[in-house]
Amino acid sequence: MAGQYQDFVVVVTGASTGLGRAVAIETAAQGAKAVIINYARSREEAEETARLCQAQGAETVLVQGDVAQDADCRAIAAAAQRFGRIDALFNNAGTTTFNNHADLEGVTAEDFQKLYAVNVVGPYQMVRACRALLEAAPQPGAVVNTSSIAGVAGIGSSIPYAASKGALNTMTLSLARALAPKIRVNAVCPGFIDTPWFGKGIGEAGADRVRANAAANSPLKVASSADDIAAAAVFLASRASRHVTGETLLVDAGSHLGFAPLVAR
Repeated sequence: MAGQYQDFVVVVTGASTGLGRAVAIETAAQGAKAVIINYARSREEAEETARLCQAQGAETVLVQGDVAQDADCRAIAAAAQRFGRIDALFNNAGTTTFNNHADLEGVTAEDFQKLYAVNVVGPYQMVRACRALLEAAPQPGAVVNTSSIAGVAGIGSSIPYAASKGALNTMTLSLARALAPKIRVNAVCPGFIDTPWFGKGIGEAGADRVRANAAANSPLKVASSADDIAAAAVFLASRASRHVTGETLLVDAGSHLGFAPLVAR
């Protein structure tokens, strides 16, 4: 699929580490001429993402911003203005809270509101801010939302997280209808991704257990890396998927095959 991003202008939110970084680097490797790298906190990590993209030949622009804030979303979009278009927008920024699903008292309304602000409202605001530039692309501009198997199966780090990703999946369908034919909108739904994110939330020992369980319980017997998921996300915004819109792609090494709610999917 080399060259699928030749001369593309790409925007990636939450691109300082993990999946966002992997997506940014992969688009640069496939020929993107410019990658706008959004980060919320760590400029040092974002600068490393930029360096890795530049090594692939892409121009980079760093923009700090919280996608939960509409003004920040508009600032991220404005960083692409000088290129005259956006070919691909990856709504990758996300957040969660960790709690036992059965502990209903352990979750507050504020937990829901915080997660929805970043995981649902954020992508909506980014699409709205980038719409004109996406429509200016010579081929239909592409949006890829980073969702999760949690949004399909009701599993994951917390009920608010699963609910927010379910809402993101529904919004992906709504936007795909509303923005066609000028913009394509799809979502990628990873399962476990072996990144430091889990370690920060549940500790290294907990992350080791989750990693081992992910590999043991998936038909492909692997724990996915950020690069594994990035390849699928990048496909959804590439020229190779130019006739794909409104799709929710599960990329979880087959883990969903064990979940009864998905039998009819």
